[in-house]
Amino acid sequence: MDLRRIIIGISGASGAAYGIAALKLARAAGVETHLVVSRSALLTLKQELGLQKADLEGQADVIHPVADIGASIASGSFRTSGMLVAPCSVKTMSEIATGVTSSLMSRAADVVLKERRRLVLMVRETPLHLGHLETMSRLTQMGAIIMPPVPAFYAKPQSLEEVVTHSAARALDLFDIDTGMVKRWTGLSDAMGGNTG
Repeated sequence: MDLRRIIIGISGASGAAYGIAALKLARAAGVETHLVVSRSALLTLKQELGLQKADLEGQADVIHPVADIGASIASGSFRTSGMLVAPCSVKTMSEIATGVTSSLMSRAADVVLKERRRLVLMVRETPLHLGHLETMSRLTQMGAIIMPPVPAFYAKPQSLEEVVTHSAARALDLFDIDTGMVKRWTGLSDAMGGNTG
């Protein structure tokens, strides 16, 4: 059986907690994780979570410097299940859509697309103008999945951490990684506490 392996990118959009949660959930599920963090994301990690670059050590099986274009994840011959960018900034999304591979983040995503592997982008921006929407449409046509981290209120979250964990776990579902952390919808009758008929 092939080792399960996923690339997780954290870009500079607000919502760094999604990337950290996805990283922890994937590792706990026995998936080998390869992490790449943009320069802007380091600022966001510090601002939102109080994390420094050194705090990421040990969080992933391998951490790749964002400037290392020669890293293993920059080649299609390095087999992975795909890549999750959580959160995904508009800048990163736009680079991927146009094939601009100026960093390891966009290069790895480009490789995932060309190899027809799964690319999931947790785009964090609102409201969206036409350019954003057209870029998302183009990426969808290229094979990517656009998955904004929208809270699932049916799960009745009791904390912000639960909201983040559920969204990250749902993103990993798209790679067939079952973290055991998703409150699955079982139908309206169960949600209402009985038969609705």
